[in-house]
Amino acid sequence: MKKIFLILLSLGSLICCNPKNPDTSKRSANSKYYTKLDTVRITTETGDNFKYSKKNFNELIDKHPEFFYDFPENPDKFYFCFGNNAEFGSEAGQDYYYTLYTYFLKQRNGIEKYKEQRGTFIRIFSNINSIFGHIAYGGTYFGHQEKRIPAYAEYLIFLFSLDQEKVNSQDRYDISKQKRLYIQSLRQIIEEENKIDFETAGQEKTDRIKKMNALVNEMDHLITNSYYLHYAQHFHYQYYQNF
Repeated sequence: MKKIFLILLSLGSLICCNPKNPDTSKRSANSKYYTKLDTVRITTETGDNFKYSKKNFNELIDKHPEFFYDFPENPDKFYFCFGNNAEFGSEAGQDYYYTLYTYFLKQRNGIEKYKEQRGTFIRIFSNINSIFGHIAYGGTYFGHQEKRIPAYAEYLIFLFSLDQEKVNSQDRYDISKQKRLYIQSLRQIIEEENKIDFETAGQEKTDRIKKMNALVNEMDHLITNSYYLHYAQHFHYQYYQNF
């Protein structure tokens, strides 16, 4: 019964609050976002580049009004509600949907305004992804996650921008103890992995452990407030619990 409840709870968190086919009045309202440029180029944090003609870009805006909701949902929920179809149904398609989500929300949040916070979230999440990628000896999951991380970061920037207390003041909490425990937990995972690592040996094994610990060291420097700590842990436990 407990397992059934947890499954239902997880599904409930993904219930779409809006229909998959919004009315045309919403589409026309988004015409203010149309481009006047002949070509729109989208460059991702991972170095991918996408190009749209004016016609195709404006059609994209009409087709996906969810990108302009006043209060966007997290990218997983948006994809579940609006992107999980023939257009974006593959793993690569999902990556691309998250790229579009990031692009449009980034314009709203402010590209320069939250540049530092955005970069910090991306580096923290990327390091977590890399640590577990090393533990799992690679895999396509981690490559796809790397492309989706900017979307997770951008959503948190949106939430951060709504909390003026966090924006305008210093962190009121001493996170040193909680951060130390979390960093230690990552090192413990690496240590336990080292004990059961029969795939590598000698210098290769030593280098592998050093790389993972270097990623943890960087996280230790990047996590400077309770917001970063909370969402580092959330991202870790949400997406890497089974590794």
